[in-house]
Amino acid sequence: MTFEDLKLHNSLQKAVKDQNYETPTSIQAKTIPLILDRNDVLSTAQTGTGKTAAFSLPILHHLENESQNQGKRKVKALIVTPTRELAIQIAENFTNYSKYNSIKNTVIYGGVKQMKQVKRLDAGVDVLIATPGRLLDLIGQGYITLRDVKYFVLDEADRMLDMGFIHDIKKIIKMLPQKRQSLFFSATMPKNILELSKTILKNPKNVSVAPVSSTAETIQQYVYFTNQTSKKELLFHILKDKEIKQILVFSRTKHGANKIVKNLKKKNIEATAIHGDKSQNQRQNALKSFKDGGMRVLVATDIAARGIDINELRHVLNYNIPNESETYVHRIGRCGRAGKEGISISISGPEENAYIRDIEKLIGKKIDAIKDHPFPQTDKPMNAQEKKEFEKEKNRKKQEFFANRKKKKANYRK
Repeated sequence: MTFEDLKLHNSLQKAVKDQNYETPTSIQAKTIPLILDRNDVLSTAQTGTGKTAAFSLPILHHLENESQNQGKRKVKALIVTPTRELAIQIAENFTNYSKYNSIKNTVIYGGVKQMKQVKRLDAGVDVLIATPGRLLDLIGQGYITLRDVKYFVLDEADRMLDMGFIHDIKKIIKMLPQKRQSLFFSATMPKNILELSKTILKNPKNVSVAPVSSTAETIQQYVYFTNQTSKKELLFHILKDKEIKQILVFSRTKHGANKIVKNLKKKNIEATAIHGDKSQNQRQNALKSFKDGGMRVLVATDIAARGIDINELRHVLNYNIPNESETYVHRIGRCGRAGKEGISISISGPEENAYIRDIEKLIGKKIDAIKDHPFPQTDKPMNAQEKKEFEKEKNRKKQEFFANRKKKKANYRK
């Protein structure tokens, strides 16, 4: 099958060619015809499978074929997604696909002043991409109405629930017209997600392009077992590989991300961090620099696990192994996107070995262990008592650090 076989509007066919799309991905081939036939869709799709195009292209096709009313544009399509990064990425895709038509979109999200977003809304838009909090805020202020929405997409539904947006989503659904086409996308489909889908969809067609929580076959997965104290040196060792032009490194914490960047810069490796403590402008500038090739290493917390979409990204590294196996799947899905090859590298300390085993159970395959490296794992995992003592000492040092910092600030003010 080719994109021409999908019978999309001519303007979209032209835009798709400009993006160098030739053959639809599995989710696109299965989902686009169903949406074109105006079915509601319940889709289970792993990250990196091309699902943004799977819903945006047929929605744009419908909007193209509908008569455009004179006067101010009204929001006819609403896409709700959990993070700012993902909302911006979806908006960029809509803009690319609308290159040869007059359909306008805009994106709204929190963490920035609302003035520019309100101005774009006042000018009129056909497609609105939004995070839940800012959407409800602007609806409450009277800047947005959902009464004209014909197409509704809930993207990354499982992530939405993980982030505590369930009540916001329910409020949004109540404001939507009963007569609409609804599309529901989730990487995983636990019971609470299925229950939510029933409140949104009417007689949906089910689409599943891969086993729940599986990883793409195009991604090669490797793990280095090392000591916790050796992770920094092992990362330097890995980055000596000239084949790694760019790499996205995942850290468990914001403090950890900043520390990794600091250590890399000491070795003259261009790096920056992206996490919740950074302003929206800082995050977007860091992401743009990475996309443009100006930065070799981007260090991120899981806030970026589903929001970074870089078609050419080949390498992802887990500096900390996530204790939730599904998070691993989302992280490594940042590489090997849309059928391209990717390489996932994980650095596992003794306390994280159990997480690796859990991940292997979830994805149904063994992760290849790299044994020939200069920092092999020699430490044994701590027992319960040792772990308790370790945490106690860590908290003591943390409190001491903040107490000293507070004292320094007080002395500085004097």
